[in-house]
Amino acid sequence: MRERRAAQERRRAREFEAFVAGAAGRLLRAATLLTAEPEGQPAPAAERLLTLALARTYAVWDRLRGEDPYDRARQEMAAHFAHSAWRARLPRPLRPGTPPPPGGLLERLSPQERLVLVLRLYEGVAEEQTAAQLGLPAERVHALCLRAVGHMRSKPPPGGAGPPVPVGEAVHPARKVRDVPASPPDSPYVPESSPPAPPAPPAPRHTETAAP
Repeated sequence: MRERRAAQERRRAREFEAFVAGAAGRLLRAATLLTAEPEGQPAPAAERLLTLALARTYAVWDRLRGEDPYDRARQEMAAHFAHSAWRARLPRPLRPGTPPPPGGLLERLSPQERLVLVLRLYEGVAEEQTAAQLGLPAERVHALCLRAVGHMRSKPPPGGAGPPVPVGEAVHPARKVRDVPASPPDSPYVPESSPPAPPAPPAPRHTETAAP
């Protein structure tokens, strides 16, 4: 009995380690967007958020029964973030001439807007699924996402960077995520048409001279 249990624990640990090796990078990126910590710097809040989500996923690993562990870890992370930061307030406006404190791409958004934006655009979760997970009406999720996207586009990050996050598919980390220009949900992305090429100059006309 003990040997069987030990073998199950080893198998479980190997499977979980393989999952973390493939999923931790993308999950940490999502957590950093949620916590609005600066890019390229230590992100302790995001790391704590990811660690808790992975620990809860490992605790139910044997009971997933075909459920995608990536989806489960993302749900745990979103649920904990919503519980801990749902009512957090936006920072107070800075005085004129005061440089803004360092922060992440989504620091100007409220926690509610950040969570909806990350789930809908970065992770590609469907609107109905996002609403069910957060306990909000689908109309509210739609409005929050549109407002967040509009706010980010009206005030782009310093340095002229483009939209904050790519539109992607909520997929297992082993599958590649598509990166396309960010656009409001439920509206097709229409690329800007390039200006027509100038017409080619007419070919020179050759006149034949009569031989003497």
